[in-house]
Amino acid sequence: MNPPAPVLTADGPVTLVGGGPVAAADLDRALGLAPRLVAADGGADRLDALGRSPEAVIGDMDSISHETRARLAPARLHEVAEQDSTDFEKCLTRIAAPLVLALGFTGGRIDHELSVFSVLARHRARRCAVLGAEDAVLLAPPRLALDLAPGTRLSLFPLGEVTGRSRGLFWPIGGLRFHPLDQVGTSNRVTGPVELEFDAPRMLLILPAADLSALLTALARAPHWDPDCDAT
Repeated sequence: MNPPAPVLTADGPVTLVGGGPVAAADLDRALGLAPRLVAADGGADRLDALGRSPEAVIGDMDSISHETRARLAPARLHEVAEQDSTDFEKCLTRIAAPLVLALGFTGGRIDHELSVFSVLARHRARRCAVLGAEDAVLLAPPRLALDLAPGTRLSLFPLGEVTGRSRGLFWPIGGLRFHPLDQVGTSNRVTGPVELEFDAPRMLLILPAADLSALLTALARAPHWDPDCDAT
């Protein structure tokens, strides 16, 4: 199946806002790094409450209020009626950008949050960092070199079977076979410059949100997953 046509194309990072909790300070920080703004369906109401207006709203439009919809130009509304994908997936597959910073997709319903992480693995060639009040979560790329302060919390959570190698972690991951029903890697910590490598697009990397800038710097140098590699 051919990918959907982009709704928005950008040379730099894009901020995507969902309908979950979003603090004004977190949104301001994201926009400082990714100034173009998109809403996922009801995320437009979240932005309206924060005094912001997205340049595009993407989704099945079953959550956006009539009042917010009336305040937006029709050309900004991009309805995707099919129900086989979530609004987050509809957005991620229609934003052509080197990186998406996603806010408002954590801290609400757990089923929604879990579906977001599943989408990250299915669309592994699209780079997206999901930002919460305390954490930044993304699908780890094949290789990543991070400059983090010693003692920084670094967690790894597998979405399937995956192996990897590391430098700069208190508990090295080499030789471990990760699986969500067996070995996970939460609450590790940094001892020095970090180097990570994974053999499959199945590992979530979780860092403190305060280290977002260092994460984005590292991601700019990291390779992407081949969209045809196996993530099942």
